[in-house]
Parts: sequence; structure tokens; C-alpha cells
Amino acid sequence: MKQQALFRLHFIVFLWGFTAILGKLITSSAPVLVFYRMLFAAFFLYLYLRIFKKESIKISKKLFFQLAGIGFAMALHWYCFFYSIKVSNVSIALSCLSLSTLFASIMEPIIFKRKIDLTEVIMGTVIVACILLIFKTEFQYKEGIFYGILCAVFGTIFSVFNGKMFGKTSSGNIIFYEIFSGWFILMIIYLVTGQFFTLNEINLRDIALIVLLASGFTAFPMLESVKLMKYISPFTLILTVNLEPVYGIILAFFIFGESEHMSSVFYVASLVMILAIVVNGFIKAKKQKQLK
Repeated sequence: MKQQALFRLHFIVFLWGFTAILGKLITSSAPVLVFYRMLFAAFFLYLYLRIFKKESIKISKKLFFQLAGIGFAMALHWYCFFYSIKVSNVSIALSCLSLSTLFASIMEPIIFKRKIDLTEVIMGTVIVACILLIFKTEFQYKEGIFYGILCAVFGTIFSVFNGKMFGKTSSGNIIFYEIFSGWFILMIIYLVTGQFFTLNEINLRDIALIVLLASGFTAFPMLESVKLMKYISPFTLILTVNLEPVYGIILAFFIFGESEHMSSVFYVASLVMILAIVVNGFIKAKKQKQLK
């Protein structure tokens, strides 16, 4: 059963890695892409919870506002991710995601009131050095790197605060309300700024790709990752999810060809970042065993 769970885990991480590919294939702007991705994902999650699972989605007002805040961080994370892809490429956006390790090493101890782990900070510093090296050698993608870093910041905020929601309601409800409220807040912002009237600037091909993105590459893997927690440890989940940039960068290299070809420095720096994340994961696992 565990081997089957590991296979399913790698499959959903592969799906997450493919979201970057779809982000580049979709020609609509990042605001339009994220708006419809969250709308369709919320719709599919609602159908799953209410029609197929017949679960109650009733939650307290306090919890709703907490999930809304986290959902907005998710929306900003996705916006910055796809915008980074639009102004640079898939490889740049995915490599910047590795910075989440550093941001989490600082943010998590503050939120969960634990001591800062020196190993995490050291690994995070290595990753920052690699990002600076990439920035120096790939300066033409400076805007993409900037939004990639913001993507990592908002992604970390989402992940850390999401951890505090566990057990307050069903996992399906948590995911549904985060995506739905993130979409709702975006809609209000678009109405206020006048961007709402640009949302019709989308073709049928993009709508089809976004529906695929929202269902097969958003709603399904998020629900599946929750189910897998019954069979695998959080450490295994986090460590495997860190392979998302690897899958994405390799896929982009073969699918998009020349536009994704980077300098040798980029690939060396990316490899060092991924190794740092993996080493950090094994050090954490060893420490946890020693504490038992």
C-alpha cells in the first residue's frame, strides 16, 4: 500500500510540475488565468464535496475569514507564479520556488513559536546564493526572478498558515474555502480596479486549458495529497513536493525547446538548490528519529 501511495504522490507532484507548462501554453494574461483557474477549481471542489461526497460545507464565520486570508495568499502566489512565467520562462519561475525553504525557516518558527533551526537557515542561505548567481547570469529575466521570489514568499505564507488550519474542519472544506474566497477577493479587486471588464479577453482554447488546469492539475492533486497523508509521513510529502521544479524544468526543456534553454550556471545553481532542500529534509528526519 505504501509503494502505491508513493507512486500516487510522485504522480501528483508531476501534475503540479506540469501546471507551469500549462501556464505558458495559455496565452491569456496572469490575472485572467488565475481568476478562471480559481473559479473553475472552486466549482469542481464544490461538486465533489456536495454532490459526490455529500459532505456539509458549513463552517464558522471566524474560520471562514481565516481561510479567506490564506486563500488570498494562495491567489497572490499563483498570480506571481504565472506572471513570472509570462515575463520570463518556466525554468526561472520554478527555480525561484526553492526560496520557500529559506522563507519557511524564518516564518515557521515565528508562527508556531519554536526555535529557529540553524540548519534550515544555512540551507536557505545556500539557496539565496544560488538565486543571486542565477540573477547575475540571467539578468535579462530580472522581472521574472522578482515575481518568482514574490511567488515563493506568498507560497510560504500560504503553506505555513495553512498548517494551522488542520483539524478545524475537513481538509476538503479547507481547500474549497481557500480557493473560493481567493477567487472572490480577486473579483472584488478586479471590479474596483476596472480589470473585471478585461476578463472576457479569453479564447475557447484558453478556457479549455484552464478547465484542465483547474480540474486535473489543481482540485484533483490537492485532494489526493490530503488522502495520501493516511499512508505517508509529512516529511515524505514535503520532500517529494520539492521535486516539482525538477519535473517542470525538464518538461519545459523538452516541450518548449530554445526558449527554455538556460546557461550552464543556471542548471548548476538549480541542482545545488534542489540538493540543499533534499539534504535539509534528511537532516530533519534524522533529528526527529533522535527525539523519539
